[in-house]
Amino acid sequence: MTLEKAAVIPDEIKGWDKKGVDDPRTFHYTAYRKIDMQLRDFWRANQPTHDPNSAMPSHHWFHYTDVPVVRVEKYAEGNAGRSKWDVVHMIPYCIDVLQGRLPETNERRITKPVAIILLAHYVGDIHQPLHVGAQYFGAQCRVADPDRDSSCLPDEGGNTFTLELSDEPPRGRGIRKKNLHGFWDYDAVNVLFPEVPNTLRKGELREQIEPLRKQLVHEMATHEPGNWRMPANLEIRKYAEAWADEILPVAREAHERLQFTNVHPLQEEDRVLAAGEAEEKPMPDHMAYRAWAANVVREELHKAGWRLADLLEKTLR
Repeated sequence: MTLEKAAVIPDEIKGWDKKGVDDPRTFHYTAYRKIDMQLRDFWRANQPTHDPNSAMPSHHWFHYTDVPVVRVEKYAEGNAGRSKWDVVHMIPYCIDVLQGRLPETNERRITKPVAIILLAHYVGDIHQPLHVGAQYFGAQCRVADPDRDSSCLPDEGGNTFTLELSDEPPRGRGIRKKNLHGFWDYDAVNVLFPEVPNTLRKGELREQIEPLRKQLVHEMATHEPGNWRMPANLEIRKYAEAWADEILPVAREAHERLQFTNVHPLQEEDRVLAAGEAEEKPMPDHMAYRAWAANVVREELHKAGWRLADLLEKTLR
């Protein structure tokens, strides 16, 4: 299995959530039977839940942390939005498994192969601003600080807000607004590639994008990014917190460049979130939100790749 394939598995196994991992019609990694069995055990030990007091954490929680961006702070300087099962804690958990400090029979059922699969994904996640920073809304649905007002409602990294950009073409009938979090996961990445006609079929689109993707990967792999190295005296178990602290100002700016409107409580299963609309606002640098985000994504992807390689070399040697 390539590291590229491994890196998308932690998202792919969310497809097991609806009907369970043992449903006869569900997909499996049949070409990698041993890893498939270990991934099934991992899913069973970390089944999806929204109950923060559950003895069994959800594997969804491992992908992010929701540090408030309302004020300047580092990960360790507050409590709201953090948990012992967030991405800042799960990266060192996987390191501990790989280095033998935790047995492969640990409660989370993270074996060494699964730990590498998770690290390949989580190191990318922690470099995505909205996987680390979130906005919270209090009374009258105004931006608020959840460390001072526990009744604040989170936006879960922009997952509950639609996004309106100034350079967005008019939407045709039936075309819905983009999701703020989804924009950062997908659209801001796709901006790195030249535009291709949207009339192409899926296979044709893949044919056109694939050489461009390989070229981008080659450029990032052969050119060292700036400021990617961690201090020599920082132990690798603390890398994740340092990366979170580094991306938090970017997450804050990703929200500050937007105007939040029509904010309202949204009942989602067994929890209440803040939902609404996010609209790009004019900035002193006159840079469009999409272009600014694309620059951020390119830099963070570049650093994340080198940091993953460095982390695995130091962990496995």
